[in-house]
Amino acid sequence: MLSAAVGLARATYYRQRQQTAGLSAPAAEQQRRLRLKELALTSPSAGHRPLTAALRRCGLPTGRDRVLRYLREADLLCHRPRRFVVTTNSRHALKIFPNLARELTVTGINQLWVADITYIRLGRRFIYLAVLLDAFSRRVIGWALKPHLLTALPLAALQMALTTRQLQAGLVHHSDQGAQYAASEYVSLLRQHQICGSMSRPANPYDNALAERFLRTLKYEEVYRADYQTLSEARASLKHFIEQVYNRQRLHSALGYRSPVEFEQLCAQPLSP
Repeated sequence: MLSAAVGLARATYYRQRQQTAGLSAPAAEQQRRLRLKELALTSPSAGHRPLTAALRRCGLPTGRDRVLRYLREADLLCHRPRRFVVTTNSRHALKIFPNLARELTVTGINQLWVADITYIRLGRRFIYLAVLLDAFSRRVIGWALKPHLLTALPLAALQMALTTRQLQAGLVHHSDQGAQYAASEYVSLLRQHQICGSMSRPANPYDNALAERFLRTLKYEEVYRADYQTLSEARASLKHFIEQVYNRQRLHSALGYRSPVEFEQLCAQPLSP
């Protein structure tokens, strides 16, 4: 080896050859850095593990330590999440469902749906987003955006889910104890489709962690980066993020670094004999 002949370690020899040739970095490394920057800016709350998996899917295999180093050097490490404003009014006399989700082992889609509501600032006022996710695939299956917190808000999200999913016996709908989810109109629709209601304990977001996690992702990857001027503008932007970016592109470690839509398609494929 030439490195041994000149008395240098192999890594030192090749580094000096590269510098002599006037190369600042290998082309592959430059490509990794550029692609990683694009991915990190698209999903600013994504951790290093999903980003590492995304690079590999792009044909740029990269180790976790290198990804962390690139992110640190570019000041792209994700930020700590901030507290959200509570939008739940659980001080009511309506019927509360027991928490069925705590003991439920989810093995497929349409076994457990999780629901939640969050606020979004629009100029000097707030608008409100209700979402419904399938707990198995993390896919958003229903959502609605309105300027109020009335029952019609989550009801519209539920109606969207009912028109896009095929129901099965034993489906559980889990939410917080908010008055909107306990309202007679909402509960009647659940019963009409033989869906079992389930509710979290008061002031315990961990009971509905999947929905909370999605809303955190939505805030950091879409809402906090936008400056919506009108309700229709916010609705169009949120629709694109939910249906195209989150459902079809965002990778989840719990899904084997697949998007929710890809994961559902994979689960729907028949097993090989």
